[in-house]
Amino acid sequence: MLAAANYVVIGISIIAGIFGLVAVIVIANFGALWVQATAAKTKITFFELIGMSLRRVNGGAIVRTKIQAWKAGLTDITTEDLESHYLARGRVPNVVVALISAQRANIPLDFRTACAIDLAGRDIVDAVNTSVNPKVIDVPNPAHGRPTIDAVAKDGIQLKARARVTVRTNISRLVGGATEETVVARVGEGIVSAIGSADTHKAVLENPDKISKAVLAKGLDAGTAYEILSIDIADIDVGINIGAQLQADQAEADKKRFQAEAEKRRAMAYALEQEMVAQVQENRAKVVLAEAEIPKAMAEAFRSGNLGVMDYYRIRNIQSDTGMRERIAGSDSGSAERKD
Repeated sequence: MLAAANYVVIGISIIAGIFGLVAVIVIANFGALWVQATAAKTKITFFELIGMSLRRVNGGAIVRTKIQAWKAGLTDITTEDLESHYLARGRVPNVVVALISAQRANIPLDFRTACAIDLAGRDIVDAVNTSVNPKVIDVPNPAHGRPTIDAVAKDGIQLKARARVTVRTNISRLVGGATEETVVARVGEGIVSAIGSADTHKAVLENPDKISKAVLAKGLDAGTAYEILSIDIADIDVGINIGAQLQADQAEADKKRFQAEAEKRRAMAYALEQEMVAQVQENRAKVVLAEAEIPKAMAEAFRSGNLGVMDYYRIRNIQSDTGMRERIAGSDSGSAERKD
């Protein structure tokens, strides 16, 4: 009986030692966090800390974040909410910092919205800070390599403008809203449209604020994550005379077109001349052929008896007289020309 009792005591001692060792390990791992949570009255138990460890949640980050939230008055955020956002690979400290900043600035922002913005990849802390302290965006963005927005007024003069846009984050449109690049593109488009609608470039230079008013009136921040507070024209310079350059290019194009048309007419005239020359040569050939038929006709007339020798001589005399008269007429005309 004594041996059995000893075995029972030894077993109880071993179990007690195991429990004691486990308790020491648990206290060593979670004691400091539990003391911090208890001292801050955040109501985080040992079992919750152990569960975090089993779920591979950073207990230290959760405890510190919840203490920070409770001390700031955000008592409606539970430990499960923080764990869920952590397991969703969210940035828990950023969310709590953003909520505290929004609370201090009286900006309506709840925990679920902040988590959604954080999980969307947006910097929730920067968004809240920009909502409190508006930032200035350069248009165009110098990082994209274009120093100015170039536009042409109705009189053909090019203007080069640079603007500075003051924006504030719109928390309600941060999820799904267009980014800063969209704001820059829309403002640039508005500046081009405002300058292009001006009758003269002088009117724009005299009143640059007209551009700002025209651009603001279009509501360019619709559908974006920002609210445009002001658009200020930082600089505006006169560029080249685009209208004159276009007119010169058009005149040069017209000149080349007219030259081509003139060359076409010249080529057609030359072709017609060559056709007339060919036609003259053809007619001369016909005359030669016709003259070649005369001797044949005369020979046929001799054979048929329709032409006698005396008739032939009379024809030759007439031809000789005609040739002599033509030579005399030619010499007389030449002499008259020389006397003149």
